[in-house]
Formats: sequence, C-alpha cells, structure tokens
Amino acid sequence: MSGTDGRTTALTSRMGSVSERLEAIRGRITRACERVDRDPASVQLLAVSKMQPAHAVAEAADAGQQLFGENYVQHWLGRVENPTIVALKGIHWHFIGKLQRNKIRFLLGRVRCIETVDRMKLARELSNRALARGGGTPQHVLLEVNLAEEPGKAGFSPAGLSATLGELLTLPGITIDGLMSIPPQREVAEASRSDHRALAALRDRLQEEQGVPLPTLSMGMSSDFEVAIEEGSTRVRVGTGIFGPRPPRA
Repeated sequence: MSGTDGRTTALTSRMGSVSERLEAIRGRITRACERVDRDPASVQLLAVSKMQPAHAVAEAADAGQQLFGENYVQHWLGRVENPTIVALKGIHWHFIGKLQRNKIRFLLGRVRCIETVDRMKLARELSNRALARGGGTPQHVLLEVNLAEEPGKAGFSPAGLSATLGELLTLPGITIDGLMSIPPQREVAEASRSDHRALAALRDRLQEEQGVPLPTLSMGMSSDFEVAIEEGSTRVRVGTGIFGPRPPRA
C-alpha cells in the first residue's frame, strides 16, 4: 500500500521541470494501479493548472498532457484567449471550482466536464441553460459529494444524493458521469483511504439503486492520489505535484 504523504509530495513538486514531474506522476499512477491489479489506462490524470503561467501549461501539453482543470471562471476565460494556450492542440478543459449560476453561460459547450455540481439548483440551471443553448450535445458533469457533511463545505450529502439522484438523472441537457469529492485534509495520505473508499461505496450503491452506470470517480489530489487509485479512483486531480507551488491569486 502507498506510504506517500504530503511532505513527500511537496518535495517531489520542487524537483525538476514540469515535464519531469509529469513523468514522475505518471509513473506513480502506474505503480499504484499495479498494486491493485488495475490497468493504468483506467485512470485519467487531470492537471490542475489554476493560476499557473501559460508556459507551464504549454510545457505539460508538449509532454502529452491533455486534460487540464481550472477553478476560476474569469481566470479561465483569460487563459483560453492567451496566444500560448490557443496554439495548443488536443487539450481539454474541466471546471473544478465553485460554480455560480450566473457564470454557467461561459462554460457550456466549452469545457469537457463540470466536476462541481454541488446542489440541485445548480443542476437545474445547467439543464435549462443547456437546453436554451441548443446544439444537441449534453454537458458532461460530475456530482460533488460532501462525504463528511462538513459545515460550510459544498456538495450533496450522501443521504441527500440518494434522495435526489433519480430526479437529477432525468434533467435534460446534462449527462451525469459520476461523482467527485474533496475529503477533509489529512496529515498523511493513508488517513484519506476511508474517505475514498466511502465515495466508491456510495457510487456502487447509487448505481445499484438507480440501475445506471456512474463510471467516473474523481478523487485524489497531489497528496493522496495513489491511495485514491487503490480505492477505485478513475480520475485524479494533481496540481502542485506537476506544476510546483501555486502562484498567489492576483
């Protein structure tokens, strides 16, 4: 089992170039998969590029990285107009931050997945705006779960999601691919194992209750992605492990 903790990840993030760190992360993903007899191709790596300079994103893309995650709508809008970013081919964006309903219009049809649908009102608004926009292609989303039901933290409670998933699945214009979570911060990666295991168990139960596939489990970040993979994650969100320390938000 993985013994990686936050200190090891922080050390790794300071070593080498973006492309070298990216290669190291891919190697760790492969080894984590091997430990639990999984195909490494079953795990997507989402590079969390929020607040990172355009040249760092370009270096990751040149090294073969295709999926990038952004947290702030306004910053992302400026990023995708940056000539360095515009010149990149074959990359896809996911939105992984808190989404206000008045910002939905900027994302629909432009990001591959909105991973932070954390409440019914937001899901309904996404559905309505997707239908009004037209085009025939649904917006892919994940449902954010607040597993520990932490006060002030976004996300459906497990019980709340069980009660509302049937309605969520009927909303036109969006496709629910699965679940995501941001568990409480732990001192060591191993301490997050129960959180990731709980999300996987919730997904399995919801699939059985609703009779629909929810194939995506977006869980695990720079400090604990190996443990998350061992517990079934299909998409890990890695920022500092690839890009190093995040610049301060302007």
